Amino acid sequence: MFSDIGALELVTLVVLAVLVFGPEKLPKVIQDVSRFVRKIREFSDSAKQDIRSELGPEFKDFEFEDLNPKTFLRKQLEGNEDLRELKELRGTFDLKKEMNDVADAVHGRETAPAPASAPAAVNGSPDLLKKQDKRDDPGAPERPPYDSDAT
Repeated sequence: MFSDIGALELVTLVVLAVLVFGPEKLPKVIQDVSRFVRKIREFSDSAKQDIRSELGPEFKDFEFEDLNPKTFLRKQLEGNEDLRELKELRGTFDLKKEMNDVADAVHGRETAPAPASAPAAVNGSPDLLKKQDKRDDPGAPERPPYDSDAT
């Protein structure tokens, strides 16, 4: 429960408790807090037992941690042979590379240099991923600059 509290934090808490409650009342406060924690644990255990008894004998091994979706899926998928294929597929897919490729295509940048003999059009249609050079069409009017605040 308190595994991440270091020695310095513990000493700070003790000094703070002595300052707030005083040395006379501190033992009484510690007893009251421990009694409260014990009652909460008993209440929690009795509620778990009531739920298990209401669910019936087929749920006698039911753990409330199984209600966490990650834990549930991990238990259901453990030992599944189809997972091997899914892990292989996951290992070959690089989301960052795919997103960079899509961003480059949207912005008109090429990811790999194209050979010099590559045609500009394939099957008679223009290459939409390649950025059009203004030198290709000298009669085209110059486009106004893009104003992001105006949109």
